[in-house]
Amino acid sequence: MRVVDFDGTVYRGESLFDFYLFTARRYPKVLAVMPPVLRNAIDYKLNRASLDHLEIAIAKVGRRYLNALDAIPDTDVRGLVEEYWDRNIHRMKAWYTPRPDDVVLTASFDVIVEEACRRLGVRTCIASEIDTRTNELTWLNFGDNKRIRLRQVLGPNTQVDEFYTDALYDQPMIDMAKRAYLVRGERVKRIK
Repeated sequence: MRVVDFDGTVYRGESLFDFYLFTARRYPKVLAVMPPVLRNAIDYKLNRASLDHLEIAIAKVGRRYLNALDAIPDTDVRGLVEEYWDRNIHRMKAWYTPRPDDVVLTASFDVIVEEACRRLGVRTCIASEIDTRTNELTWLNFGDNKRIRLRQVLGPNTQVDEFYTDALYDQPMIDMAKRAYLVRGERVKRIK
């Protein structure tokens, strides 16, 4: 089985952040949620915040962002996601040729990445999960949570032949895979 991270690995950019900017151009009101996002991301990168702290912060900011979108009259988040991918599906990296049996394993929100996977013909997308009724983050698919959720979805004996990532914080998945690859731009380098 081939498992691929999404953002920075097969997609040029960070889809959640890019979607945020896409919606902010149309609805500047959502810009108000950006400062906490940047502060928490910087704290995590500088090892000043734990994964637990990051999960709480992402849940809070994600809920505020989606609630802000929902509060705008006649806003359809699903329609915005489709429009976003109409304009951005071309940002898939050239090295990546999707296969129907690929597994996309990402920290980005399911409400955004599942549409890209559908368009690529990839049937299995395991992402951070948002309850669309409440806008609550119900699962942060990051770090070791990726390995845990992969086995919950596909079975406890799931074997990963190849894993592709752009970040070494995916070490639990690198350890699980028979072969692992680090992606930098369009360069793919075997690291295991």
